Amino acid sequence: MPLSEPITFDGRVAVITGAGGGLGKTYALELARRGARVVVNDLGGSVEGTGASVSAADVVVDEIKSAGGEAAANYDSVSTEEGGAAIIQTAVDEFGGVDIVVNNAGILRDKSFANMEFAEVEAVLEVHLRGAFHVSQPAFRVMKDNGYGRLVFTSSNAGLFGNFGQANYGAAKAGLVGLSNVLAIEGMKYSIRSNVIAPVARTRMTEDLLGPFAEMVDPSQVTPMVVYLCSEANEYTHEIFTAGGGRYGRVFIGTNKGWFAGQGAVPSVEELSEHLDEIRDITEHIVPSNVNDELMLLGQMLADDAD
Repeated sequence: MPLSEPITFDGRVAVITGAGGGLGKTYALELARRGARVVVNDLGGSVEGTGASVSAADVVVDEIKSAGGEAAANYDSVSTEEGGAAIIQTAVDEFGGVDIVVNNAGILRDKSFANMEFAEVEAVLEVHLRGAFHVSQPAFRVMKDNGYGRLVFTSSNAGLFGNFGQANYGAAKAGLVGLSNVLAIEGMKYSIRSNVIAPVARTRMTEDLLGPFAEMVDPSQVTPMVVYLCSEANEYTHEIFTAGGGRYGRVFIGTNKGWFAGQGAVPSVEELSEHLDEIRDITEHIVPSNVNDELMLLGQMLADDAD
């Protein structure tokens, strides 16, 4: 089978948060190699979110420019509204707009739930969830005006499936799925596509968690999936993709037919318990693209019941 046409980003402007290293760096380098003008955002802090340095972003920008690409550094924190606005303003000032945003910045404050302090929850939510909101909202406004955009939100299998000691991180990463889903719906008529990536890769945030497995999941293996989602070729939206170690797949949130007690019925707890097998049976299911899809399922049952 012949390869498809090369995917390029000539004339496109991309903003990558947390792009001073790890996954973000690989995205920035590959997008720039394919013609995008890239804003490399990185606060230059530690994995825990403390400290700051301009060197991380500058190194990536220099690497892009040395290879003949165009890039600009930004050192603002995504954790504030002002920081998010400044990141997008850098793209507008340097390159005239923004077409692509990859929300990649993140920190870790792992601890078992019983021992977790609220400050550790707030810190993680500020960077992952609020940070993505702070960056994406001003970008979305520009994209809406221009009638084009690609948004990628970085979730995690910890948010989608759960992981011990990461209640704060998991909650933030699950929240990003909800944010992306809404932007996919609101952005549809403006050719704005919004998707989620759940990467499995060796980075400074994950190498201690992954142990020996880290050597099998190079960050560069995630990059093709993210770059595709950023491209004009991508028309998928409202989806979650997983990538890592050479495996690429789709994660989805669905609902089944379930058990219908009848219009107006209020079953007892005992009656409901007798139907739990039917309630949990996912043999027949749908993957809703919006809330109306699930309401239609109920509507059909109500209509069938009335006949």
